[in-house]
Amino acid sequence: MFGTLLASLDNPQTVERLIEALGMEGLAKRLENAAAAEAMEPASYFAAIVRSFMETASDDHFVQLIGIMNRSEDPGLAAVRAILNKVLPEDTCCDTRARA
Repeated sequence: MFGTLLASLDNPQTVERLIEALGMEGLAKRLENAAAAEAMEPASYFAAIVRSFMETASDDHFVQLIGIMNRSEDPGLAAVRAILNKVLPEDTCCDTRARA
């Protein structure tokens, strides 16, 4: 199932639905800002960072990912959420509030 999810990331509508399903506050804006910095469309950037993680992750990262997936009711969403938390940190978004 996770492989099917990864393969479907080429479809921008799938990425949009996935972003909504992940329920991560501010994800769309973080993704938009990071994609703009790389001169990419957000859906393409999303697919690229998830696939890049899968191609370059260390053994420790894979073990952690498998553990996260095993504890989740929706392993695919849990895996993507964990990947995004790793490669697209919250400070990627340009917060307009003053930082302390």
